[in-house]
Amino acid sequence: MTAAMVESDQGSEGRPWDYLLRTWQELDVPEGWRAEIDEGQIVLVPPPHAHHNGIAEMVQRVLYRGLPDELGIYQTLGVHVAPLDKLYVPDLVVMPRELIAAADPETSDPMDASEALLIVEITSRGNAREDRTKKYRAYARAGIPVYLLLDRFDTRGAMATLFTEPNEDGTYKRSDPVPFGKPLLLPEPFDVTLPTADFPV
Repeated sequence: MTAAMVESDQGSEGRPWDYLLRTWQELDVPEGWRAEIDEGQIVLVPPPHAHHNGIAEMVQRVLYRGLPDELGIYQTLGVHVAPLDKLYVPDLVVMPRELIAAADPETSDPMDASEALLIVEITSRGNAREDRTKKYRAYARAGIPVYLLLDRFDTRGAMATLFTEPNEDGTYKRSDPVPFGKPLLLPEPFDVTLPTADFPV
């Protein structure tokens, strides 16, 4: 992960967040990279390993089996965590399709994270800590009902953890961890079982 410091121009008007968002919108990010806003700076995330992409594809395929028609699964979708002025680009986001359709085609504004029903993050060596801590807290603060963390680099071995029942204090009341190799049931409206034994490590 590479941090690109962006400092607010002294003569610019508005909040630092507005300046960062404008800069994020205007960035020419190399293909495959993602730009996020965290801790008052723009962070560039390099393209993930093929195994990372393989897991994302498997999860997406399983989710579509039980997904209601009004919901969609999105990759490379920026989500704004308004309470913390953070902007992340999760590996997968499940969100109402009508919100995507209603987005302004003239801007690249991020979606409101609080509208997501599920966010999936798959760790890479360089970002595992952020997915376990910063993003965990941010997604809970945003009120995202289900956060699925697929952590190939957990010290206990590769783990899939389902976090539910978010608190405003930035924690989830419930966590259900299972090691890769055991099935993980996702709650309604998904109501599907992830076959984690098939995930490459």
